[in-house]
Amino acid sequence: MTKINFIILTTIVSTMLLKSDFVTEQKKYERVRTAYKEKESKVKKALKAANIEYDKLNILIKAYKHEQQLELFAKNKTDNSYKKLISYKICASSGKLGPKREQGDGQVPEGFYFIDQFNPVSNFYLSLRVSYPNQSDKKKSKAVNLGGDIFIHGSCVTIGCMPMTDEIIKEIYLYAIQATECGQQKIPVYIYPFKMNEENMEKFKKEYKTNKPLLKFWENLKSGYDIFEKDKKELKIKVDEKGNYLF
Repeated sequence: MTKINFIILTTIVSTMLLKSDFVTEQKKYERVRTAYKEKESKVKKALKAANIEYDKLNILIKAYKHEQQLELFAKNKTDNSYKKLISYKICASSGKLGPKREQGDGQVPEGFYFIDQFNPVSNFYLSLRVSYPNQSDKKKSKAVNLGGDIFIHGSCVTIGCMPMTDEIIKEIYLYAIQATECGQQKIPVYIYPFKMNEENMEKFKKEYKTNKPLLKFWENLKSGYDIFEKDKKELKIKVDEKGNYLF
């Protein structure tokens, strides 16, 4: 075997070990093992019905604060677009419509994020941390402390997070583990104030007509909302110097 071939083989083996180590590490925790025992067959059945292969899974999460709804989209990683797989009820909420801008405001964020941490020993059973604050939040907030530790988690209590109950978080957590196992490095999480169709936009424009900065922010979110609704593809996002999203 040549030196080059040995290096290539070593890289492939190392990559495979790193990939398998994620699930292995997660399964060291009792709650994760329980989730697999109770929910894996249900997850596989839902994916099979949608013609999505378990070992090729990518997911995307959308949440709506007003409707208290979380939607899970899925696709084979070789597919171009996502399809809605399942919709869950968010168990409880805090704050009001509008983005999170500082520590302690009780707000659920609004914007475009991704999962940046798995917590198998959460105080709320299992939890997935959302990447708040993002670059837009940092540029639009004047607060010294923007806060953080926003999670999709179990239980049914919250201050700024999205509680799903212990039973539901088992499913969502497994989808997220399997997508990561399949090589998805960043699972998108899009959080909207409400379903941003034309009817709702008109309704909330009237309700919040005196808050011009908020309406402008929502119009910016709607641009991304409309693109995803049309294409069902992960959004390609940048942030300008003022913190506005560019798609």
